[in-house]
Amino acid sequence: MDGSVWVILPTYNEVENIEAVVGGIRAAAPDARVLVVDDNSSDGTGALADRIADDVLHRPGKQGLGRAYTAGFARALEQGADFVVEMDADLSHDPADLPRLIEPAAAGCDLVLGSRYVDGGGVENWDLTRRVLSSAGCAYARRVLGVPVRDLTGGFKCFRATTLQRIDAGTAEAQGYAFQVELTWRVLSLGLQVLEVPIRFRERRLGESKMSARIALEAAWRVPALRFAPRRWRPGLDAQHRADALMQEG
Repeated sequence: MDGSVWVILPTYNEVENIEAVVGGIRAAAPDARVLVVDDNSSDGTGALADRIADDVLHRPGKQGLGRAYTAGFARALEQGADFVVEMDADLSHDPADLPRLIEPAAAGCDLVLGSRYVDGGGVENWDLTRRVLSSAGCAYARRVLGVPVRDLTGGFKCFRATTLQRIDAGTAEAQGYAFQVELTWRVLSLGLQVLEVPIRFRERRLGESKMSARIALEAAWRVPALRFAPRRWRPGLDAQHRADALMQEG
C-alpha cells in the first residue's frame, strides 16, 4: 500500500495492555507508525511507551479523549501521515482488524469505521445494561443527526489525512464519546464517503474503564448541538463552499 499509516493510542494507566496492543499492531500492520498520547499515567505507561512506540506525546495530565486525539492528529499530519487510525489502547479493538480499516481508506474512502452495529459486528463480555446504553446512545445520535451510520460512538476509525484536514479536526469541541460522534458528523456533513466495516468489540480484560457519567451527559446534550448549531469549523473549504454552507444554514 502506498502512503504512511499512523495509529494513535491515547493512554492513561494502561501499562497492563500497552505492550500487547503495540505488538498486535506491529503484527497486523508492520509498516504503521504507533503514536502513544499519554496523559501523565501514574503506573509507568508513558515510560514503557517510550521504549516500544515509534513516537510518544507526554501530556501534563488528563485533558480528555478529544484533546488527546487532536494532539495526535496534529503530530501525525506534521510528520506526513497519509492515513490516521484511532484505536483504544486496552485491546477492546482487535489489532488484527487494522487491514480491514486501512485498505478501504487506501482505495479512496474518506473515513472507515469499525462498527459494532452492522451485520457481522458485535460486542463481547458486556452486561445487559452496558449493551442497552451503548445501542440506545448510537440510536439517539443517529436519529437526532438524521444520518445512516449505525455506530456513531465507536472509536476504531481510519481517516484519510485529507479528511482530517477538511473537517478541521483540531477544532472539535467534544471530549468523551461525543468526540467520536462529532468527527463522523463533520465528515458526513461535507458529503464525504463513510464506510462501516464489522468488528467485534471486546470488553477490556485488564485495567479500569474510563467511562463516566460526565462523559454520557456530554454526549446527551452535545449531539443536538451538533445538529442545530452554526457550523463555523469549515476553514478547510474553499470560499464558495463556505458561502454555500452559510446559505444552507439560513
